Amino acid sequence: MTSYQFIWFLLIGVLFSGFFFLEGFDFGIGMAVRFFAKNRAERDTVIQTIGPHWDGNEVWLITAGGAMFASFPMWYASLFSGYYIVLFLILVALIFRGVSFEFRANMQTDTWRNFWEWASSIGSFCAAFLFGMMFTSMIQGVPIDKNGDIFGTFTTYVNWFSIVGGVAVSLLCFIHGLNFLRLKTTGELRDRAQKWSKILYPVLLAGEVVFVILLYLTTDFFTRKPMSTWGILIALVIFTLAAWWGAQAKHDWASFIASGLSLISVVVLIFNGLFPRVMIATTNANSILIKNASSSPYTLRLMTILTFTILPIVLVYFIWSYWVFYKRIKSPKQVTE
Repeated sequence: MTSYQFIWFLLIGVLFSGFFFLEGFDFGIGMAVRFFAKNRAERDTVIQTIGPHWDGNEVWLITAGGAMFASFPMWYASLFSGYYIVLFLILVALIFRGVSFEFRANMQTDTWRNFWEWASSIGSFCAAFLFGMMFTSMIQGVPIDKNGDIFGTFTTYVNWFSIVGGVAVSLLCFIHGLNFLRLKTTGELRDRAQKWSKILYPVLLAGEVVFVILLYLTTDFFTRKPMSTWGILIALVIFTLAAWWGAQAKHDWASFIASGLSLISVVVLIFNGLFPRVMIATTNANSILIKNASSSPYTLRLMTILTFTILPIVLVYFIWSYWVFYKRIKSPKQVTE
């Protein structure tokens, strides 16, 4: 394995980490539109919190997919063909969620406005759930032949571990969204988000215990890399406890950062367990390795130069956009008073 191959494996992990940290609270806010907000005014406020950012946050996913295609074409081909239906459903969920914000704002009747609000919540939940299900399914090991083609059955993708993984990621995103609401709003919405967080964190911790048990039973992470796997899992629990403490003590920033780091910990766990593979096969000899899946050294070198030239500009723009819209939004009751 060359240094460029290792760098690009790390960069793809960083891109997915950025996606789940930023888009994670977007998914959570999307779920909150119908499951948390009580009336139209509150739903307007909830959507307004991510209005300037949600479409920009999705760029991290597009960039991660493009980087995978360019740097590890064999990984891209195997993953996107083997998980074609799952990825197609994710795309449908993202499309419905995306257009729901615009269509809802232009609907003249309550019926259609409600339809697009439900599209936002269901689309956000389904996208988060399917991402969690796909990644947890992938790390169990899938049937791959010598050519790198996946020939899985229904239970390859849908099983107890993948369902638990999907629920865990969805719940992490929802709580992350509630923590973002606490950062961006004042009054009743902020107080209610805090109350919900206090209730949901014990449920999340119980789910993490189930996830760890199934991870131990269904993957090779603990046999191949016991120290790093346990270290990341302990960090995940610590971040969850820190976010719970932040909800109890009304430390909004602590909760938000800790819940975001919890999502990043899940990505780090997956990439740590994959290394030096990119796809895990049920037959170990057919697993796709980083060194065999990458593009040519020239391609990787050129991509590295371009990335480290453009990346600082993109990061400055993201930081600036969040700085411009950093102010809190008042809850509807406060607006009318």
